[in-house]
Amino acid sequence: METTASPGPLQHVEQWDDFVKARYRVDRKKEEFRVFDASSPPVVKDFYRENHSKQTLEFVRAKQAQYTPLSGVRMGIWEAMEKLEVLVDDSDPDTDLTQMQHNLQVAEAIRQAGHPRWMILTGFIHDLGKVLCLYGEPQWAVVGDTFPVGCAWSDSIVFPEYFAVNPDSARPELQTRLGIYPENGGLTGVKLSWGHDEYLYHVTRKYLPEPAQYMIRYHSFYPGHREGAYDYLMNDHDRQMFEWVRTFNPFDLYSKSDEKPSLAELKPYYEDLVAEFFPKQIDW
Repeated sequence: METTASPGPLQHVEQWDDFVKARYRVDRKKEEFRVFDASSPPVVKDFYRENHSKQTLEFVRAKQAQYTPLSGVRMGIWEAMEKLEVLVDDSDPDTDLTQMQHNLQVAEAIRQAGHPRWMILTGFIHDLGKVLCLYGEPQWAVVGDTFPVGCAWSDSIVFPEYFAVNPDSARPELQTRLGIYPENGGLTGVKLSWGHDEYLYHVTRKYLPEPAQYMIRYHSFYPGHREGAYDYLMNDHDRQMFEWVRTFNPFDLYSKSDEKPSLAELKPYYEDLVAEFFPKQIDW
């Protein structure tokens, strides 16, 4: 069946208004978020069709080799954040705000709930890995829900039917319950589909406490932290740390609204917060 390609990141900030009219519904209940079915916007369905067909074990290994040495550029957190001002996530059916605005929404919700400063900072930077889109990576290789590669795909992954054309589906050794992994061997040795979570984890891990590292690395791993899939790949430490991921998830998900946060008002607070944990420039 012929499909329409995902349009990719926005070229101008003003375009977000057009996306809001087409994709955003207000006054929704919590159970109305993350609805992935025939009613999903075409751009979301097309995104996952491409994502599921191209995220192979070989592809993930290649992207890890390319990016995790952090030999690209050196820049500060704010420089990276400002790059997100032109990006809207095609995989997300719930918002059309730029990623800068979404990050502020999440961080402010965490702050208002009284959580520690490291967690507020995690909310503020959790999607910074999406700058990969601005390095020329297609959105299907940057955003969307993540899932293990190298073993059988769970039916709890959104649109699992799209895996039918993934080349790994023809490799029997990758289609067993464990695939290439040991039982309960721990997620550190498991390769998830490549995207902004894994990239930002490597960029920021030496500056943040371990619960923050797990929040960043696994916040898009909905089959694991929300659906309870792939527990047999986790060890006890993963299960303990996933309580932090589950604590973070409602702030990431339910803070989305069509109200734009005021960057001018909030920037002094977040400048101080970023400076508390990060040097002026880091490796990307």
